[in-house]
Amino acid sequence: MMLRLCRLILALCVATGMAHAQVPAAAAPQYVRASIEAETRSPAPGDVVTVAIVMDPKPGWHDYWVNPGDAGTPLELAWQLPAGIQPGPLRAPVPETLIVSGFMNHIYKSKHAFLVDLKIPNDAIVGQNLDIKVDARWSACSDLVCVPESATLSVPLTVGAGSIGKPDRTRFDAWRSALPVPLDRKARYALQGNRIDIAIPYPRSADASRVWFFAQSENLFRYAAPQSARRTGDWLIVSSEVKEPFAGEIEGLLRFNDAQGLDVRATPGDIPTGGAAISVLGKGAAIEGQETPFSFGWILAFSVLGGLLLNLMPCVFPILGLKALSLAKMGGDEGEARRDAVAYTVGIVLSCLVLGGIMLALRTAGEEVGWAFQLQDPAIVLLLLLLMIAVTANLAGLFEIGGIGAGEKLTRKGGMSGSFWTGVLAAVVATPCTGPFMAAAMGAALLLPATLALLIFAGLGFGLALPFLAIAFIPLLRKRLPRPGPWMIRFRQWMAVPMALTSLALLWLLYQLAGFSGVLIGGTAALILLSRLFELGRKQKSDAPRKIVVAAILGITIAAMLIIDNVPILAPAPQPVKNGSLAFDEEQLAALRAEGKPVFLYFTADWCVTCKVNEKAAIDRKETNAAFAKAGIQTMVGDYTRRDPDITRFLAKYGRSGVPLYVYYPPNADARLLPQILTVDDLTALSQ
Repeated sequence: MMLRLCRLILALCVATGMAHAQVPAAAAPQYVRASIEAETRSPAPGDVVTVAIVMDPKPGWHDYWVNPGDAGTPLELAWQLPAGIQPGPLRAPVPETLIVSGFMNHIYKSKHAFLVDLKIPNDAIVGQNLDIKVDARWSACSDLVCVPESATLSVPLTVGAGSIGKPDRTRFDAWRSALPVPLDRKARYALQGNRIDIAIPYPRSADASRVWFFAQSENLFRYAAPQSARRTGDWLIVSSEVKEPFAGEIEGLLRFNDAQGLDVRATPGDIPTGGAAISVLGKGAAIEGQETPFSFGWILAFSVLGGLLLNLMPCVFPILGLKALSLAKMGGDEGEARRDAVAYTVGIVLSCLVLGGIMLALRTAGEEVGWAFQLQDPAIVLLLLLLMIAVTANLAGLFEIGGIGAGEKLTRKGGMSGSFWTGVLAAVVATPCTGPFMAAAMGAALLLPATLALLIFAGLGFGLALPFLAIAFIPLLRKRLPRPGPWMIRFRQWMAVPMALTSLALLWLLYQLAGFSGVLIGGTAALILLSRLFELGRKQKSDAPRKIVVAAILGITIAAMLIIDNVPILAPAPQPVKNGSLAFDEEQLAALRAEGKPVFLYFTADWCVTCKVNEKAAIDRKETNAAFAKAGIQTMVGDYTRRDPDITRFLAKYGRSGVPLYVYYPPNADARLLPQILTVDDLTALSQ
């Protein structure tokens, strides 16, 4: 019965998170600025006017070619044109290559333009106004993170004589020169297993070096595979790898020399043999950029190790009661212990996948959200509060839950179900803060393709569950556990204390997010829920019908969610920063750095237990304050308790998807990332 309540509450958490996170955020600065230009503003009837979608990446950022490679998304255009005007195909300039974590990206790092021809109707009337509009969507990426961006672009045209000014002609000719040239003959290709050889007609008298074949046909090639090239006669042969054999025509682009390009169409055929090797855009080529030191395998290993270490982090302390009871159960039957451990693992991994998938989906939709976004919404915090109240009441013996209770003989189905939902609860409560190794992995997940990013989230969940799997499947470890017995009932009751403290912490967080209104709604709902759970326990003991009570519990949960979602809520004013600290402001940070002032910047949140422990143990200590004052170090604090797009974007610059983040800016030097577990010595050393 109560398991159904847990399931409903957790499902509501997910649904509410999706609904709340999709509230439009304030306009964000674009890392790749888009604009639209027309070669002429006065096209004649029947003319073809060329329109340029101009993309201008900021330093360190890039956007993508029509086939982005292993990551990213290409430019997508949705035209809104007057009747009779039809857009031609999108023509893209020759791209560059960039390898990040072993994944090939086909990109543009500098200002460039995509060209589209628009055919003006023959019956257009001179003087007629033509409003050309297009909705554009693209990915703006750095080496650490990708941000979905969009814009509605427009350029007004007036039907006229079709004259083109010299500056416009020169500018558009320069953009045309960056386009690949269509090859007048078809190329050939041949497959041998996963190897492909592409023979491209190329005059022997023409120079060719630093070549690279960009496959426009998607999902056929291994984009990051090394390429080799040779020349024989009037042929240039490029060799690479494909994912699996295929048939039919392929399309692509041959880049050569200084960003010149040929549009290539190839069909199966014979490949010339022999010839002399020529250079390719191999590893270390300047155009390719620097490959990051960690492959995907290492990033996945970091996510598992980060999840494992998360068991030692303060974030996990609130659920120690549930973990301790699970460990105690494993001291009994071996088969039951292993089944429970697997169910617990599945619950954690699925929860991490759901949370990660929602975060990636919202970011793809343009929302600035980070890891632990679920604790930045009052409705979700309220639902978690009610869930913690129910778990506390169960541990205290107020009522029984089939599958979570530790003092009863569990059936196989009930035990696995209870372990599964215990894993779900563990993931929801334990993953808001990041720990060692986990931060880098979560940051990388924002850059990787969705499938691989989800593997990172699954690795985090697997690491979090790993100790339980080890105890269940390694007999030597399980033998060291105490045998189940009457002591478990007393232990279970004592474990209600940390869960009650967790409930109080969530009520306090509700106040931080929603003010007195939030506390009033949450406190009232909690009291009503406790009274109904007491009634449920009484009916359980007398074996009386209890469907009405369970329905009332569900009604309380839904009603509380609807109320807090619709009642006007006034959040408490942010507390003033202490010890002379400044509130986070990126412009002020830049000004301080320009002055040569040392700055210690950290990001925290009221729901991040690790953050609060670091503040208590290291940051807000007299020794630290004295050392900072002596060295003239200015402290700046970013509060991420509530959703803040500016902080989300700043965290992304350092490859982070959540808090804590600690950065030290020495005078006139590069920033230094500090560890996520701080000591007084770590901070006082900054003053030396």
